[in-house]
Amino acid sequence: MTNGFLLVNKTGGMTSHDVVAKVRKRFGTKKVGHAGTLDPMATGVLVLGIGNATRLLQYVTDGRKGYQAVISLGKSTVTDDVEGEVIFKADPLKLSVISDEQIKKILEAMVGEISQRPSSVSAIKIDGKTAHQRVREGESVQLPPRDVIIYEIRVTLIERSTDSIEIHLGVECSAGTYIRAIARDLGESLGVGGHLTKLRRYLVSPFRIEESAEWESAEMMSTAAGIGKILPSRTLDMTEISEISFGRTITLNSHDGVVAALTPDGEFAGLLRNENSGGCLVATPIMVSVKE
Repeated sequence: MTNGFLLVNKTGGMTSHDVVAKVRKRFGTKKVGHAGTLDPMATGVLVLGIGNATRLLQYVTDGRKGYQAVISLGKSTVTDDVEGEVIFKADPLKLSVISDEQIKKILEAMVGEISQRPSSVSAIKIDGKTAHQRVREGESVQLPPRDVIIYEIRVTLIERSTDSIEIHLGVECSAGTYIRAIARDLGESLGVGGHLTKLRRYLVSPFRIEESAEWESAEMMSTAAGIGKILPSRTLDMTEISEISFGRTITLNSHDGVVAALTPDGEFAGLLRNENSGGCLVATPIMVSVKE
């Protein structure tokens, strides 16, 4: 059984599921998952888990994300991006009086812990069906706001034409943040509409775009090497390996929180967490790697 992480630089036009399907065929296994969906129009880092690494994707999904994006002011679309039907078009005169300072001030106000309404074409499920499926079937979808963190918004370029303002920016944010929603909310705040035209994910912490490659040529990173970039690790002796394989506790970890357990050969063995058991602090296995 092949186990490990694959860092894919997704090209435009492919869904995340398309990439998963191709990687399943490449490695001859159905046990492949991804850490965080990228829309078909989006490019950049898509972290895949294969074999036992699929169980660790939750620790990747929860990490910090980084994007390069282009927002267009002047039109709103049903999908909040360039692929959707235009539902509003602003008067060019109103666009012409919007200053760079106004744009930057509104974006600066989005930085921090905010309540953001997800895009209506997100992968969030409503009664078993994703929001984007419902929108494409003609339903009107309004999702409730959720708390997210936007760590940074960097405006790198503002370009103007008679019927649009193009804003190039970098965004670093928490999981669950929608860059399309930033475009939508900026346009609504200015009263001219806004949508996303380009999106490239350069960071799924701790993995960066420079480490990734197209799905055909991306090289496997071992499960131990991948989880070792995310969590503190601890090498166990064979007695400890045997103990955790039966779900038994071992001596306390030197780190609080979740710790990756490795075999003497450096292979992934499981996850441990310090807990109080019978009045004693011990390391308890919360996941054990199964040989397949």
